[in-house]
Amino acid sequence: MKIAIGCDHGGFPLKGIVIDAVKAAGHEVIDVGAFSAESSDFPEFAKKVGEKIQSGEAERGILICGSGIGASIAANKMKGIFASICHDTYSAAQGVAHDAMNVLCLGGRVIGPELVKVLVPAFLNARYLGNDKGGERYARRVGKIKLIEQENR
Repeated sequence: MKIAIGCDHGGFPLKGIVIDAVKAAGHEVIDVGAFSAESSDFPEFAKKVGEKIQSGEAERGILICGSGIGASIAANKMKGIFASICHDTYSAAQGVAHDAMNVLCLGGRVIGPELVKVLVPAFLNARYLGNDKGGERYARRVGKIKLIEQENR
């Protein structure tokens, strides 16, 4: 898979570790910045990651800001982007499997490198179950989310 990665200055210290974890899991990285620890605004990078997914250039994305919250809020404003902050492996995998999450948001000032090394593979190795036999309930719920998205644009 191609994975778009973006961060602001608060997430910059973890970005290299995230990139390494994505590559170690056998995936390709599309780095949309930031490219330094100078002050920057997370909505810009959330938009860039979201656009890579919307265009089909990337299948999933990872955003890192100070807490992960702002990046998640910004990314979820974009059509077709299902972003969530996850700081445990269960949520990182289940968010994909049950809820079609396509953007993992991380708090660069909240978690450390060792947790990144297990969260990223949990997110990348998970697959959405809504298309599988028995996954109708996931598809129904995701469909309701998409309907909310359409009604409020």
